Amino acid sequence: MDIRAAEHGVETAGGSHGWKKVVGGITFGVLSIAATVLVARHLTSASWPLQHADLSLVLVGAAAYLASFGFRALGWRLMFPRLGRPGRSRCLAACGAAAASGAVLPFRLDYLVKIGVLRRMRGSTLGIDTIVLSIVALGILDSVAMLPLAVSALATSGPVFRAPLVVVVLFCVGCLGVLIAGPRLVRLPLVHRSSRVTALCRRIAENTVLTRSTLVAGISLLACWTSRALGSALLLMALGGGFSPTLALVILCMAGATSILPITAGGAVAGMGATAGVLFALGASKDVAINFPLASGLLLTAAALIAALVGLACSLVGARGRLAVP
Repeated sequence: MDIRAAEHGVETAGGSHGWKKVVGGITFGVLSIAATVLVARHLTSASWPLQHADLSLVLVGAAAYLASFGFRALGWRLMFPRLGRPGRSRCLAACGAAAASGAVLPFRLDYLVKIGVLRRMRGSTLGIDTIVLSIVALGILDSVAMLPLAVSALATSGPVFRAPLVVVVLFCVGCLGVLIAGPRLVRLPLVHRSSRVTALCRRIAENTVLTRSTLVAGISLLACWTSRALGSALLLMALGGGFSPTLALVILCMAGATSILPITAGGAVAGMGATAGVLFALGASKDVAINFPLASGLLLTAAALIAALVGLACSLVGARGRLAVP
């Protein structure tokens, strides 16, 4: 009886810490939404980014953004070992809270939010090293999943964005090489000289070995990026920018590079700046060039908040159901 009480106390404490992490991510998300409204009022003629937008297209685009978080959570879940794999709701809550806080946190500090939420939620027994390795493996597979979209953007875009898109494509190809190399990665001359680097590469190779789970995760991440591109195209139409799949792909790849590369220092803010620069370079009007990245950031943050709340609610309902079973 004492052991069961102690275990219940540990789970309750973990749940309270999980609540704090999620609430922190939600707070960051609300602040970023308020910031987009203020910036739109200051730089454009609209009182907020979606003032003159087509509401029906905005809602469909927001649904596509929300679906992208579900696909990402599914792909991340499959990066964990089969034994001890976290539930879908926990992964969804962690992805949503991290994305919401990533709107304002610099230097990829949203990774810490993702680790903290998943580790502190009720019933989680995952260690920090396991979660970190899953995030690294997710980043590699995420870049491989973006490769078809990046190649399409490079093939259909003009010479203005050829150089940065080539960098994105090369980075994705490098991650594909890591995925294909698998365990053979430790044989590289610069790797086997250090025992720590060798051990790290071996564990990464184990997490990214080509299996059915890896294939399903890759398909889920490709669906995530495709949903983002669809949401961006619909949002451009809603703001009067016209339907342009090529433009949506270029925007996605340029802004997505800030999330692929872990050294970027602006979170969603850097992505908004890159998106505005792309639209200005392509001759978009001032209102569209400024309102689109702000509106996209607003919808992505709102979708992240909804994903975090849905994941947290489903996790709590599932935990209560397990406690009710004798």
